[in-house]
Amino acid sequence: MADRTERTIVMNADAADIMAVIADFENYPEWVSAARDVEVTESGPDGRPREVRFVLDAGVLQDTYVLAYDWDPDGRSVSWHLVSSDLQRDQRGRYVLSQQVPGSTKVTYELMVDLVVPMIGQLKRRAEKAITEAALNDLKKRVED
Repeated sequence: MADRTERTIVMNADAADIMAVIADFENYPEWVSAARDVEVTESGPDGRPREVRFVLDAGVLQDTYVLAYDWDPDGRSVSWHLVSSDLQRDQRGRYVLSQQVPGSTKVTYELMVDLVVPMIGQLKRRAEKAITEAALNDLKKRVED
C-alpha cells in the first residue's frame, strides 16, 4: 500500500483471540464508537466474512460503505479494499498480527483512505493517524477486557 498510515501496538492476548474479535463484525457497534450498523453481506467458503457493509457516523463524517476482505490462511493477517462508498474513492487496509510470546501479540494496522472530496495530504495523514490510533486502542480494550 503506497502512501499509507501504519500504527503498531502490543496486546495482552493470543493472535487467534485478537483475530476472532476483528472478524466479529456484527458486534462492532458495541465497541467501535463510530459504527452505527455493521452487516456481513457475503461470507466465503471458509465461513469468514468476505464483504461487509458499514454505516459510519463520526459526527462530521457520515458514510455507508462496503469492504471486501481477504483472510490469510495462517490467521495472522487480514486485508481489505473498498467496494462501494458514498464518500470514499478508495480504502485499503490490513491488520498484521505477530505473536511475540504466549499471551502477547504485536498488532500492526495499515490504512489508506482516499475521499471523494479533495483533502490536503497532511490533513489526510492526520485523519488516518487518528483513525488507526482509535481503532487499535478500541481493539486492545475489547480484546483485553
